[in-house]
Amino acid sequence: MIEFLRRIASHRLAWGLLAASALCFELCALFFQHVLGLHPCVMCIYERIAILGVFAAGLLGMVAPEKWYLRWSALLLWGYSAFWGLKLALKHVDYQINPSPFNVCEGFVDFPSWAPLDQWIPWLFFPDGDCSEITWQFLSFSMPQWLVVIFAAYLLVFVVVAVGNLVKGRCCS
Repeated sequence: MIEFLRRIASHRLAWGLLAASALCFELCALFFQHVLGLHPCVMCIYERIAILGVFAAGLLGMVAPEKWYLRWSALLLWGYSAFWGLKLALKHVDYQINPSPFNVCEGFVDFPSWAPLDQWIPWLFFPDGDCSEITWQFLSFSMPQWLVVIFAAYLLVFVVVAVGNLVKGRCCS
């Protein structure tokens, strides 16, 4: 099993599947925004960036997964993006479940001055929705609740693959 986990992270197909899954989620977000007319909030934009981080990790891992330094760079980017996305999604769910004047998200995104993504690419990064508003549900879960599931799955798979790449030796002879 450990050898399988070590091998899977050194194949382009696995990294391609990671990138493809993140790209599908990103395209779904754009469909919800531009076709269904759901306006993204500040937390949605931050969660979108976390998904883009997972996408970038998949692309980085596809470059040369047999090289340990690229594989581990991709793994760390994947783990960081999944952890950060999960943290953001949990906070977003809190805004929706416990709305109050004291529990609200910011009114604008806080990008660095050298990369104002909301001004450069407004169709992708400009927030004009309300974080506490639930405008869409599927199986009685709101979008941030689904993002908790998605980021938790990304994080769980990351941990399994990373541990498989850290453990040396054979388990059962």
